[in-house]
Amino acid sequence: MRTHPLLTRASRAAVLLSTAALAVTVTGCGSSKATEPQAAPTPTPVEPVRIQDPWVKASDKDMTAAFGTLVNDTDTDVTITAASTEVSPMELHGMVMKDGKMVMQTLQGGLVVKAKTSHKLEPGSDHLMLMKLKRPIPAGEQLSFTLTFADGKTMSFTAVAKPFTGARESYDPGTSPTPATSGQPEPVPSRT
Repeated sequence: MRTHPLLTRASRAAVLLSTAALAVTVTGCGSSKATEPQAAPTPTPVEPVRIQDPWVKASDKDMTAAFGTLVNDTDTDVTITAASTEVSPMELHGMVMKDGKMVMQTLQGGLVVKAKTSHKLEPGSDHLMLMKLKRPIPAGEQLSFTLTFADGKTMSFTAVAKPFTGARESYDPGTSPTPATSGQPEPVPSRT
């Protein structure tokens, strides 16, 4: 049996129209999701504190310290209760005047960074003390640190080791450190 050419064209047209109608219907069904309530995007959490210009004093001795500027952009005071690194145990230290001498001591209760302020960690002042180094820290090395806050949150940062000849404090127990003569590290020689 032979099919008429017009019938074949008509059949093709019907199939095309049916397919187009089906596509519109499916697309229309899919658009109902647009009217459903969408979850609000999750805001990026704000770090309680950030650190600017972090550095650590290069050392081949038993102890050294890390420095930088802690910045609290939040509306709440933040307390740092601990610091850690893989190369040594750490303590939060500050310098205080005691009996007419500058003495270094552990900051009991942590280090408070007031809301909307910054707090400098520098030689001869508050700093992150690295105790009993497992190995020397040469100039140019990058060290990772983690700060722990009173609310249990943590923040990590990396600091470069720099040579520093100022603030010749003695970190030996029983001696009084002297205040800093300069709070700036020497430039790090380029490594080629």
